[in-house]
Amino acid sequence: MKIVIPGGTGQVGALLARALLAKGHEVVVLTRSGTSAARVVAWDGRTVAAWASEIDSADVVINLAGRSVSCRYTRENLDAMMSSRVDSTRAVGLAIGQAKRPPPVWLQMSTATIYAHRFDAANDEATGVIGGEEADAPKYWAFSVEIAKAWERTQDEAATPGTRKVALRTAMVMSPDRGGIFDVLLGLSRSGLGGPVGGGRQFVSWIHERDFVRAVELLIARDDLRGPVNLAAPGPLPQRDFMAALRAAAGSRVGLPATKWMAEIGAFFLRTDTELLLKSRRVIPGRLLEAGFTFDYSEWPAAARDLVARRRAAG
Repeated sequence: MKIVIPGGTGQVGALLARALLAKGHEVVVLTRSGTSAARVVAWDGRTVAAWASEIDSADVVINLAGRSVSCRYTRENLDAMMSSRVDSTRAVGLAIGQAKRPPPVWLQMSTATIYAHRFDAANDEATGVIGGEEADAPKYWAFSVEIAKAWERTQDEAATPGTRKVALRTAMVMSPDRGGIFDVLLGLSRSGLGGPVGGGRQFVSWIHERDFVRAVELLIARDDLRGPVNLAAPGPLPQRDFMAALRAAAGSRVGLPATKWMAEIGAFFLRTDTELLLKSRRVIPGRLLEAGFTFDYSEWPAAARDLVARRRAAG
């Protein structure tokens, strides 16, 4: 198959391109800058131009484009997160709509952050609560939900009648690659800082990279699946337990706890925001499980051991 991946030079795009190339697919990455193991074509993420010819006659489009959320939530950065997602999604939709032979399927990156900050029950696609109005969450967290809703709405509104559309409500994708979220968490664990944050009650949702790739392959193959799909392991767990399992896998004995104000200081120096640490994301993959998908890594301790071992093997 020919698979086009707009925004495919980040961590998730790199691991997905690598896996699809290994399966023998033709992979084309659309990027404003950066490199890839796949063939690279330039685009601006906003306007339909010469790059659109790659989408015409492609078998699959997987749009991952969007500014990283690992940043300080200034007005400038929040606006960039919104515009980069909406503009790129709109451009992809226009290119598909104008294609003489549009791709049969368009997988669009979304986020598990669309769901409410909650502890009482897990969010699946059928019964999950969309966030933005939680009484026990900072008001500004609602903007992340608005970004996710606008992202999905832009795909949904695209005039692409011949193309099946799936929104990938994705949890944190865990891989042993340098620079990803697992790399950051492993570094904190090894330095003794990987303890509970703000009490550690908040749930962490995640997915092992191999299951992420396998889920994408399932969604490509199953023409009966469309709309929002949660890409998350079925075993979300409280942050204190999540980090304890990672420390055990890494052989780290100490995990110093951090209060909310300490997390604020740490987030400032890491140039990120405490929402990523403190929001309770309790998400489960209802539709994947209903479709018969079997996870290689359904529980975090086994996934953490695999990732740590592979990281050590890679040096």
